Amino acid sequence: MALFSALSLHRHRRLRWRIAVGLLALVAGALPSVPADAAAPPSGSVSDTAPTATWSAGPFVVPNVSGTAGAVSCGNPQLCDDYALKVSVPAGYDAGHSLRIDIKWPDSAADFDLYVLDANGREVAASASSSDPETVLLPALTASYTVRVVPYTPLGDSFTGTASLVANPADPPPSTAVPPTYANSSAPDAIKDAHNAGEPSIGVNRASGAAMFQAYTSTLKVTYGSDGTATWQDKSANAANGCPQGSTTSLDPILSTDPATHRTFESQLAGKTALTCYTDDDGETWTPTGGSGINSGVDHQTIGGGPFAPGAPGTLTSYPNAVYYCSQDIADASCAVSRDGGLTYGPAVPMYSLLDCGGLHGHVKVAPDGTVYVPNKGCGGNQAVAVSEDNGLTWTVRKNPSSTPGDSDPSVGIGAGGTVYMGYQNSDGTARIAVSHDKGKTWLHDQNVGAALGLKNIVFPAVTAGDDDRAAFAFLGTTTGGNYQDTADFKGVWHLYVATTYDGGQSWVTVDATPTDPVQRGSICTSGTTCGQDRNLLDFIDVTLDAQGRVLAAYADGCTDACATGGAQNYDALASIARQATGNTLYGAYDAVVRGAHKKPKGGQ
Repeated sequence: MALFSALSLHRHRRLRWRIAVGLLALVAGALPSVPADAAAPPSGSVSDTAPTATWSAGPFVVPNVSGTAGAVSCGNPQLCDDYALKVSVPAGYDAGHSLRIDIKWPDSAADFDLYVLDANGREVAASASSSDPETVLLPALTASYTVRVVPYTPLGDSFTGTASLVANPADPPPSTAVPPTYANSSAPDAIKDAHNAGEPSIGVNRASGAAMFQAYTSTLKVTYGSDGTATWQDKSANAANGCPQGSTTSLDPILSTDPATHRTFESQLAGKTALTCYTDDDGETWTPTGGSGINSGVDHQTIGGGPFAPGAPGTLTSYPNAVYYCSQDIADASCAVSRDGGLTYGPAVPMYSLLDCGGLHGHVKVAPDGTVYVPNKGCGGNQAVAVSEDNGLTWTVRKNPSSTPGDSDPSVGIGAGGTVYMGYQNSDGTARIAVSHDKGKTWLHDQNVGAALGLKNIVFPAVTAGDDDRAAFAFLGTTTGGNYQDTADFKGVWHLYVATTYDGGQSWVTVDATPTDPVQRGSICTSGTTCGQDRNLLDFIDVTLDAQGRVLAAYADGCTDACATGGAQNYDALASIARQATGNTLYGAYDAVVRGAHKKPKGGQ
């Protein structure tokens, strides 16, 4: 089994536990020691004729952080609140409706977690983030549930719960465009971290055509022959090629290639320090840098670059573009800008605090006009982007009101004219994407791009864009519904999917990019330190495009050897790339050049 070191599995709940301890310390001795009131009423029902039920409970004083060690434990003094919910609907009602459950509370600094158990006591859904409200969506079926609320950091608050039967938003018809096809290749076993490639990132040097792939402490260079055959080489930063700090240890690896300057950055998070190097020759030589702004933050580092916005401080050197380093630091998330090509960074500026969004975030992207975007999966009940229009001096959180919080970080891709595409995993596990033409102030065409293929659960959204009306949305998906983090009972088969739009996000054509080789069988855990062996893929994948607009998706293949042909899941993490082989690309000018230009590469999966 290929996994990161134990120290690298520090995300999500472990950080939230540290937040809880810090906040509790502020109020120690100041809150009354009173017992919590149980749910009132203790039970309720919803139906197609009476679609809403509400209840409340509290106040709660003692935090219940038992979930940081695995399953939630309920008992004195670590209390939970259970509400019995009965759902009664006609057969087929779920085709157009969902069961939505929300819990909310007055103090935004507090935190409650939401779990839904079936009649057998098995967890079927959960929302255990730092969002307020916490929301789950389930199919609208006749059933009996226990809605369990855990006072993670209650701060003396009560909560209110609402269960509703809601109509599903109507999706437009899928695109009638010819579906593109993909060919897959994987790193050979001779490469050091070939099977240790959880949460990879990818960039393409559009001058040389080389793809740069980063996972753990290894940076790999992948080149493609005229027939699409892939050649993998290890070009990791080390003392011999100029940057010893780049290939030592990592809590969080990341890579980014600037499409205009062709400079590639690779960064390793080490505590509250980022060890960063860059290369201008596809890894032949590397240059060490200052790494990040101060404070660098402790988790979810991301690095990216693009043009400076006009009217604000710009470059200090001959390197024309800005470089941004962003990360999460317990109570907020911050971003710092480099004005000298990534050698040094200014002080980090907060993008938001826990009063606005959960601390964890997705990857930074820069628009052609210099606007900077960092997406977040939980901002007051919605998914959102933090936006800067002045080169990182100030930030504004802009929500997608059609979304609900998910478990995977969302992703944005930005078209040549500034159109923003935000792909995300909704609360019900589905793959959704929305479009903004005004820098996230409003969102259009929000739709489920996996519905046509029957996809019920997805993880690891990753988005890229080319021409303003063309974008691609990659993710891992399965046609199996239910709790995909249930290690014992979830039996889904996961593949890599790519959805593509050629009309500005009005419609999408979605394809299975790994149709003969599953990426995972069974569960995929996204809950950090509480996970077991199904944590092998870690937290994200990545997607980019080359100079002709071909889409390249980097992923860790978790099902190899006998698993790929129906054998037992082996929890691998093999460095892999799905590269577009045929079909229209994301740059219309190259459609005739690329469409059907080569056969499936040899050695592909």
